[in-house]
Amino acid sequence: MEEKIKALQDKLNRYNYEYHVLDDPTIPDSEYDRLLHELIALEEQYPEFKSDTSPTVRVGGEVLSRFEKVAHDTPMLSLGNAFNEEELWAFDKRVREAVGDVEYMCELKIDGLAVSLKYESGRFVQGTTRGDGTVGENITANLRTIRAIPLTLDRPLSFEVRGEAYMPKSSFEKLNEEKEQNGDTPFQNPRNAAAGSLRQLDPKLAAKRNLSIFLYSVNDLTELEAETQSEALDELDRAGFRTNRERRLVSSIDEVLEYIEYWENHRNDLEYDIDGIVIKVNAFSGQEEMGYTAKSPRWAIAYKFPAEEVVTDLIDIELTVGRTGAITPTAILKPVRVAGTTVARASLHNHELIEEKDIRINDKVVIRKAGDIIPEVVRPILEERTDQEIYEAPTKCPGCGHATVKLEDEVAIRCINPGCPAQLVEGMIHFVSRSAMNIDGLGEKVVRQLFDAGLIKDVGDIYALTYDDLIPLERMGDKKIENLLSAIEASKENPLRKLLVGLGIRFLGTKASELIAREFGSMETIMEQPKERFIEIPEIGEKIADSIVTYTAHPDFRELIDKLARYGVNMTEEVQEASSGALAGMTFVLTGKLAELTRNEAKSMIEDAGGKVTGSVSSKTDVVVAGEDAGSKLEKAQSLGVTVWNEQEFIEKMGPRS
Repeated sequence: MEEKIKALQDKLNRYNYEYHVLDDPTIPDSEYDRLLHELIALEEQYPEFKSDTSPTVRVGGEVLSRFEKVAHDTPMLSLGNAFNEEELWAFDKRVREAVGDVEYMCELKIDGLAVSLKYESGRFVQGTTRGDGTVGENITANLRTIRAIPLTLDRPLSFEVRGEAYMPKSSFEKLNEEKEQNGDTPFQNPRNAAAGSLRQLDPKLAAKRNLSIFLYSVNDLTELEAETQSEALDELDRAGFRTNRERRLVSSIDEVLEYIEYWENHRNDLEYDIDGIVIKVNAFSGQEEMGYTAKSPRWAIAYKFPAEEVVTDLIDIELTVGRTGAITPTAILKPVRVAGTTVARASLHNHELIEEKDIRINDKVVIRKAGDIIPEVVRPILEERTDQEIYEAPTKCPGCGHATVKLEDEVAIRCINPGCPAQLVEGMIHFVSRSAMNIDGLGEKVVRQLFDAGLIKDVGDIYALTYDDLIPLERMGDKKIENLLSAIEASKENPLRKLLVGLGIRFLGTKASELIAREFGSMETIMEQPKERFIEIPEIGEKIADSIVTYTAHPDFRELIDKLARYGVNMTEEVQEASSGALAGMTFVLTGKLAELTRNEAKSMIEDAGGKVTGSVSSKTDVVVAGEDAGSKLEKAQSLGVTVWNEQEFIEKMGPRS
């Protein structure tokens, strides 16, 4: 019976690959369904023969209680954006100044949810969301239901691949029809539907949504014979993954613009939504040479399609005060559909822009979604104007009534009252957010409720909350209070980087906070450093350094740090120690088939000795370790004069294995 079940599993996995990856089914749906139901019945009868790579996991399993948090092996960075031809030419100039002649890989920018898939010895073992780029959520059970994701590979690869999960337009339309029939609120667009489906705690619901995926990158290239993005995508195709075949390799920005123009005109012909084009330096050696900023790779850019524009009425202008005191105007609109969603509010950015564009209350205005995401007011329709009043910028803070100021080097109007309740609340909302201290159950509404009740005046007060404080509040039952207090207690163990983000130091984002935390190891040490010491850290510039020194020197900041420390909030981080060992500072590339070692064993030996392993050969490579059938990487190493070791030389130089 084991052999019969295994044969059925293999057969169904093959049919699944043909249908969802190759788009070339060899059997009708009815036959597939019949075989699947036969396998389900057999596995129920003989559960000892069911595996986590069986095609039956596609129908979903047990309901989860919550999603586990997972740290990414390497950050899932976002891309910088370009919105016009000039910005693409500027990107091209930066690239050519850094690496010379270049080829670009152009890929469709899928409008979905970024995910990471981890494989060990050819088996899918874990899938996560992007999260804040450093820590995501474990959604493995839901990702297993996506039939385009291979559960096993023909090759025993151990690596991480990343891509975009999405909901096809046909699945979206069907889902919304069902919601409307059931009297439920329909999803606004396929992207929201995909994200909502993958964050369902019940995998059976996710399975019914018929999601799909395109893979576009490999986190660890040591397992693949690829020197370029185009070769890596071809390798993923051969390994059984679904990549987007509409990609194009070009050698100039003129060709990039042709590709963009084509898809601007044909994007609606696709069975999935795209919101732009991603342009990447094709050669991995060029990518390594250009490197990264704290937020994004320098070797790639996302061109965002121009947004759809519509006309509606601007009813009012609402003012909000942010955590840094900036007073932001927002347009209140007569609701209108834009790019698939109903919009009733839109950004006006700042008060200078309102004056510059001469936007007035009761104007008819043109609105659009910047990058197909954030609604903004583009311009008023002057020919429709009658006697609308000119808008006056605020002279008093709407949160506290304090006089506003406008600094010379800024466009923002600010409230500089440190006791402004609006700023305090926004700062606390940021402190508990996912990218910062990540306190589950302490969302915006609860923070405002606690502040209005006088229970919290700063973020330190969060750690003084008790059951007796919370039980009198509305919608605060025993279970909710228990979970909230547990989440607050757990947040005390967060690393220093999360606290730095939460404290809201201006210009200090997630990546810069991590770099600084790992450099100095403690809040006390950070507060002792001069500006020059921060600038020594790669990717930390003068603006960030000035801000850190100014904030940490302020008496109120130091008083808050002391308060948090008294409540037991962690103020430390593991320091990033300089590499040591025989190979410290050296960069290796592994290529070809190794006879005595696996790729992972060789990689571990190099890293244990202080070296680094990368996936492509460049002038910065110190040694290429070449096994049998080494291909283009060996040829490139020889052309560049890079030292080459065979496997035996590598083993001898590394010395005896423990």
